[in-house]
Amino acid sequence: MRVVLICRYDGSRYHGFQIQPNNNTVQEEIEKSLRKIHKKNVRIYMSGRTDSGVHAYGQVLHFDTDLNIPTDGWVKAINAMIPKDIRIVSAKVVNDEFHVRYNSIKKTYSYKLYLGREIDPFLINYVGQHKFNFNFDKAKEALKYFIGEHDFSSFCSKNTSVEDKVRTIYSFKMDRDNQNDNIINFEITGNGFLYNMVRIIIGTVQDVAAGKYEPEYIQEILAKKERSFSGPKADASGLYLKEVLYDNDEVNEFINKTIDLF
Repeated sequence: MRVVLICRYDGSRYHGFQIQPNNNTVQEEIEKSLRKIHKKNVRIYMSGRTDSGVHAYGQVLHFDTDLNIPTDGWVKAINAMIPKDIRIVSAKVVNDEFHVRYNSIKKTYSYKLYLGREIDPFLINYVGQHKFNFNFDKAKEALKYFIGEHDFSSFCSKNTSVEDKVRTIYSFKMDRDNQNDNIINFEITGNGFLYNMVRIIIGTVQDVAAGKYEPEYIQEILAKKERSFSGPKADASGLYLKEVLYDNDEVNEFINKTIDLF
């Protein structure tokens, strides 16, 4: 049977989610636990990769198993063997035609940006940093130019292997953190994201906020379809995979209930 897992992790100590030779990754830690449970190798599939230092509130995974273990049993068994900065939040048995990557229709990322030259060392792994002047109103105005369907060639890393770079952004918003005025919270939702796309978008918005160019210049950057015209990648530490939704109401209900637990 196919089991879907909702996973949370602090990415600070990991070289991203996907397994890499000679590097510690989230996928490796989870697969090691499944190997112990099954006495053989078990492959897990993810809704999307996250880079080194990036975190997740709601990464969605699946694996296939021939073991008859209750869903709460999977949560307990896996969590007992993985590091404390990775947690399986919940599990659900699904139809074996469901795929966490290919059936996704909407993803939401959040980004936390700290404003200031000096930063609390207890925040450093969980926020990006902007050391210059930050014009909140201009940054907020820039967000609207990303909404809709666009070719995001200017906002992905050059080494991406994906040929079709057209994506749709459904919403993009920002506000000041309720507990810390020095932190700006961004949230962006789309039908999919290219390699480093969110980080490059945030880095470009930072350039607008710093006065490098006006908000409407975003339209020209999109039209250029060339990475060299957009801003730098924002720090990985501020990025969080928040939620993934699917063309499956039963799975979405399961995901929404899980998120409501935290």
